[in-house]
Amino acid sequence: MNYKRLFPILFVTLAACGGSDEDSSGGNGGSSTPTTINANKNDTGYDARYGRLEFPKLAATNSVIVIHTTSDNVDPDRVNYSVEWDYSKKSQRWTCYQMTKATTIQNTNRYQGNPQYPIDPDLAKINPSYYFDAPSADYTTRDYFWNSGFDHGHICASYDRLYSKDANYQTFYLTNMQPQYNKFNAGLWLYMENFVQKVANSLTSADTMWVCKGGTIANVKLNGKEEYGILQYISNKLIVPKYFFATFIVKKNGQYGAFAFWAQNENSNRSYEALNDYIISIDELEQRTGIDFFCNFPDDVENRCEAMTAEQICTAWKNYGQFN
Repeated sequence: MNYKRLFPILFVTLAACGGSDEDSSGGNGGSSTPTTINANKNDTGYDARYGRLEFPKLAATNSVIVIHTTSDNVDPDRVNYSVEWDYSKKSQRWTCYQMTKATTIQNTNRYQGNPQYPIDPDLAKINPSYYFDAPSADYTTRDYFWNSGFDHGHICASYDRLYSKDANYQTFYLTNMQPQYNKFNAGLWLYMENFVQKVANSLTSADTMWVCKGGTIANVKLNGKEEYGILQYISNKLIVPKYFFATFIVKKNGQYGAFAFWAQNENSNRSYEALNDYIISIDELEQRTGIDFFCNFPDDVENRCEAMTAEQICTAWKNYGQFN
């Protein structure tokens, strides 16, 4: 695809989501501070990294933040991705991470080790009881995904973390998994992931994408009414989300763009559908999930990006080939 030809078309629309500048590195380990008002940012007293731009507002109860790091210098804070883990439900609320030109470089292959989906050692360090009983040696017993009819659905995609062996390995932790029907995981969800990767692959060294994804583990609000957001439980333990979501804000050439995706976890093939029917505004995604996304951005940038309508989002990204 000739991205040089597409960029001018794209950023006419993205400019509507513009605003004041912020720490373009995306790291928040004390580098620089936004100069504009930010009324809803996370408290960083416990950990400065909670102020990173990909982070949503942290839950007030029953949750811990697991931040996975690597020894490379791809990220200024050496952060790979982060998870908010609800220890009362033993399920993740979301995974968030950054994508840059450096993260899109493939230096390794997809992890194929044994066990394929390890217990998260960082969660175990916090409290081993926050996950289920330890799986058997071959991980086929008490890894409740196995033989359940659901895939181990990556939230931070393996393909998004091929820049290092350690970064890719960490994406296979069970804390980065949610149960998905295979037709959803290998179909519509993969279709959305491929679109996100197309955008990431177009980034220059000065650009950054801030991503957050997850599945619903609590009630959601649709058309003004509360609805049960859990499809079922596996072995009366593991939550199967009824809906999955993905959202990002991207900064390219000093301009901002936004994206939000929402789809039901269904056992049907929707891989050939355009993404249009699954795009909503970030504001609407916040209403449905109760999650305050991108709360650490300066308010002017956050508000403008989150208000972009589904129609504006589809128009902005139509040149990436997955929208009508």
